[in-house]
Amino acid sequence: MPQASIIVPAYNAAGTIGVTLRSLCAQTHADFEIVVVDDGATDRTAAVVRGIGDRRIRLVQQPNRGLAGARNSGIAAARGEFIGFCDADDLWRPAKLARHVEHLTAAPEVGLSYSGSELIDEVGRPLGLAQKPRLSGVTAAHLFRRNPVGNGSAPVMRRAALDAIAWRPAGESLRDWWFDESFRQSEDVECWLRLMLTTDWEVAGIPGLLTRYRIAGGGLSAGTARQYESWERMVAKLTPVAPAFFARNTPAARAYQLRYLARRAVSAGDGRRALALSARAMAASRRPLAEEPVKTLATLAASAVVAVTGGLPRFAQATHRPKGA
Repeated sequence: MPQASIIVPAYNAAGTIGVTLRSLCAQTHADFEIVVVDDGATDRTAAVVRGIGDRRIRLVQQPNRGLAGARNSGIAAARGEFIGFCDADDLWRPAKLARHVEHLTAAPEVGLSYSGSELIDEVGRPLGLAQKPRLSGVTAAHLFRRNPVGNGSAPVMRRAALDAIAWRPAGESLRDWWFDESFRQSEDVECWLRLMLTTDWEVAGIPGLLTRYRIAGGGLSAGTARQYESWERMVAKLTPVAPAFFARNTPAARAYQLRYLARRAVSAGDGRRALALSARAMAASRRPLAEEPVKTLATLAASAVVAVTGGLPRFAQATHRPKGA
C-alpha cells in the first residue's frame, strides 16, 4: 500500500494534465500513487493520462460530479495514509510531497499541511507573484477570514483527519462525502473550516513555494456574484455548528471576502462592480482596513482607476479563479 496518494480531479484538462502528472511523478518521496479522476471529460483527458505510462497512476472515470465530487471519488479510491490534492493544471515542486510527509509525521496533531504557492500564467511562465500565507498558529478564525491554505493544490492531509469529517448524505449510494458536492465554489474552504470547527485536528503550513498555481487570464466579473452567493451559503450551512464563532467572525470575514471579489472585478476590468464590492466590504467591517491598510486602500484605488480608465493594475493577474466544472 502506498504511503501517500495524490488526487488529481480532471475535467477537459487534456492541454495541461500531462505536465501536471509529470511534475507529480517527479516527486522525491517515492512511496506514493496518483489517482486521476476523469470527471466526465469530453476531450482527450483520459488518453493523455494513459499515455503517461507510469504504473503509479490510477485512472478513475465517472459522470461529471464537479470538483468536489471528483475529489470525493479520489479520496474513496485512495489507499495512502496521507492524501494530497493537485488540480489538473497546477504543478508540484519535486520536494513537495516529501516535505509534507515529514511535517505530518513529525506533528501528529496536524491534520492538514499546506505550503505557499508560486503563481504561473496559462503557459507556465512565472508571474513574479506568490501566495505566502501564515504558517503557524492558525485558528479557525484565521482560516475563515483569510484562508491561509490558499488554493486546492496546496494541501496534503492525513487520511484520519479526512475520515473524521466524512458523512454520507441521503440518496448517496456510492461512497462517503468529504467535500460537500452541493457546492460548486467555496467547497474547499467549507471543508477546511468544517475540519477545524468539528474536530481537534490542527492546520499548519510549511515554508516554501512548493505549489506552482496556474492563473487563467482575466475572468468574468459576473462570476463574483456566484462566488459570493456560494460563500454566504457556506456561512449559513456551518453557522449552526458554531453559532458564537460565526457571530464574532462573520463581519470581518465577509469584508475580506468582498474585498477579494472586488479585486477579481478589477481583474475583469469591471470598475463599477469593483467599487460597489469595495463599498460593501467597508460597510461590513473596517477590520481589513485596520489589519491590512495598504492592500485595502490599493483595492479601493485600483477599483477607481479601472472605473475611470479600464486599465488593469499588476495585482489583477493574481486573482484566484475557481476550477472544475
